[in-house]
Amino acid sequence: MTTLDHLPAPPQSAAGHPRPGLSLLRRAWRGRPEDPGWARPAFLCVLLAITAAYLWNLSASGYANSFYSAAAQAGSRSWKAFFFGSLDSANAITVDKPPATLWPMALSVRVFGLSSWAILLPQVLMGVATAGVLYASVRRRFSAAAGLITMAVFALTPVAALMFRFNNPDALLALLMTATVYCVLRAMEDGRTKWLVWAGVAVGLAFLSKTLQAFLILPPLAVLYAVSAPVSVRRRFGQLGLSALATLVAGGWWVAIVELWPASSRPYIGGSQNNSFLELTFGYNGLGRINGDETGSVGGGGGPGGGAGGQWGETGIGRMFNSEIGSQISWLLPAALILLVAGVWLTWRAGEHLPGTTRWGRTNTARAAFLAWGSSLLMTAGVFSFMAGIFHQYYTVALVPYIAALIGMGVSVLWEERSRWWAGAALALTVAVTAWWAYVLLGRTPDYLPWLRTAVLAAGLLGAVGLLLVARLGRQLTLLAVGLGFAAALAGPVAYTLNTLNTGHQGSIVTAGPSAGGMGGFGGGRGGPGGGMRPPTGNQQGMGAGMPPTGGQQGQTQPQPGTSQQGRQQGQQQGRGPGGMPGMPGAGERFGGGRGGGGGMGGLLNGASVDAAAKKLLTANADDYTWSAAAIGSQNAASYQLATGDPVMAIGGFNGSDPSPTLSQFEKYVEDGRIHYFISSGEGGGMGGNSGTSSKISTWVEANFEKVTAGSATFYDLTRPKAQSSG
Repeated sequence: MTTLDHLPAPPQSAAGHPRPGLSLLRRAWRGRPEDPGWARPAFLCVLLAITAAYLWNLSASGYANSFYSAAAQAGSRSWKAFFFGSLDSANAITVDKPPATLWPMALSVRVFGLSSWAILLPQVLMGVATAGVLYASVRRRFSAAAGLITMAVFALTPVAALMFRFNNPDALLALLMTATVYCVLRAMEDGRTKWLVWAGVAVGLAFLSKTLQAFLILPPLAVLYAVSAPVSVRRRFGQLGLSALATLVAGGWWVAIVELWPASSRPYIGGSQNNSFLELTFGYNGLGRINGDETGSVGGGGGPGGGAGGQWGETGIGRMFNSEIGSQISWLLPAALILLVAGVWLTWRAGEHLPGTTRWGRTNTARAAFLAWGSSLLMTAGVFSFMAGIFHQYYTVALVPYIAALIGMGVSVLWEERSRWWAGAALALTVAVTAWWAYVLLGRTPDYLPWLRTAVLAAGLLGAVGLLLVARLGRQLTLLAVGLGFAAALAGPVAYTLNTLNTGHQGSIVTAGPSAGGMGGFGGGRGGPGGGMRPPTGNQQGMGAGMPPTGGQQGQTQPQPGTSQQGRQQGQQQGRGPGGMPGMPGAGERFGGGRGGGGGMGGLLNGASVDAAAKKLLTANADDYTWSAAAIGSQNAASYQLATGDPVMAIGGFNGSDPSPTLSQFEKYVEDGRIHYFISSGEGGGMGGNSGTSSKISTWVEANFEKVTAGSATFYDLTRPKAQSSG
């Protein structure tokens, strides 16, 4: 047996061996007394660099996903909308997620006013916080260098640079999942109950961010604690029970209020078919994501969409590496898997010296760290790989903290053991495989930095040879081998990350880096592995984004990145019609974007462009109405709401397929003079299809009210019934 004497012991709490007294400021700058003097300043500098990089060019994305931006705007105007996560401040319908991710944005807008920065700044801060939590977790058991490597890998993963600058729910989810693992590992050190309870609180809050995805890592973490915690079996299971109770309370209080609140006085629960958050949680956002049976989804649900090639892309063990997903997340995924195996093997029977004791085997905290981060990675990646329902590339941001921690810890442990041939061989294998995989990924975008793939492969192979012989090399050659290894491993993701930071991203489906590979979706179209149609990705050029100005001045209508005339021409040259979808001329007109150029798939993927004439029409006398207008689909409604600042009702929710409002409810709203205009959806029906509530409302409006044209968009004035013919 060996002992991991070279690894630092976890810092002891005041209840154990008190740490030397330091002033708060000195401690913040100096860090742990046992740390080298450079460690804390280096950590703070890396944290500052991540903050600066993620703030760079932030406003280029405008309001990013107008669906969530409109909900944040609504929450800044109405505390009721804030609580429920309503899309509009008049509380017609909620977004199709719980509201926790909207709360920071809504508070930011309430404080700073509506702007791109106010919407996206909270996401950046979540990214910085995630990097900090990762460092704190890794540093407690491994070297400061391990923590810094972890932070660098995290920040330089392309999908992280995308999603921590974007307003989808995944940023907060990733932060809370990272905090969960941190708390579990803290509990593993001395078996204190409070850390396991805090882990439960983090999971509960994560549930209020993205429902059941928060529970993916619970089984492996619970098993790990039940087996390895340094307390009695009875105490372990009692602590796990308290943690589960904390999860229930932290995530269930909001659910209980919503379910008990009279449905007549709250907004409709978007994404559900019977106005129930529980149905949304276990249906559309739950089991439906696994088996593909998502009632109310794109195309109407009603059957699995996965298997070997469903409407959301190919499923299977290779999904995280394929042409659609690989460039987002998999640059260092093979390295993480190799280092996971090496780290677990190295720590499996090793002992570690802690104050007053030496731990062997089961309770080894270094081994627990590898198992916690590794099992979280495997569990989440496994579910992502085989889920047959809705799946987007950016979901993989959930894997980034796990990969980063494994890289930092694994490199640190193997480097400490480099005098042994097998440690050098493991490092060499990691670098060689990583360089080869980067060569493959870079080959999928041959026009982007074409020289880089060859340089990466050459540097990686040279570095691998050097690491294989590291025990025999002198200091300078060793440093050269290490430098080549790091350069080969990070050059590809750095290049894609820089491209991501310099590009605006808008709409519902976004991807990092220069790759144009899209997801399979909306079956029956042309495309790649899934056989389905590919939504536009990357910087979304050619889509009528309907985004507010990058400067964030409410109501302006200047073109956004990807919405200029040049962008629309580029989109059409690439085979996209005015609606922005490949091979779909006029999709924006057909599916609810109005003739003004809705964002692809009729405002499903993005909203409509709102010109000055449309804005002037909708804002005139808007204060006299509860909703200035109604539109089919949330993205279309969100675009007009953000442009005008007035509530716009989203008929049918995100997909236009929710049964809200019913035709009779809508007729009553019109009769009571609560809605001024109906925004034309061309042939009607919205994304929910040509039947159902949305289609009935469209047909009724078109048959009974006068058509009004403003700029390039068509509206129906719900205060002007059509003149009846005399027969």
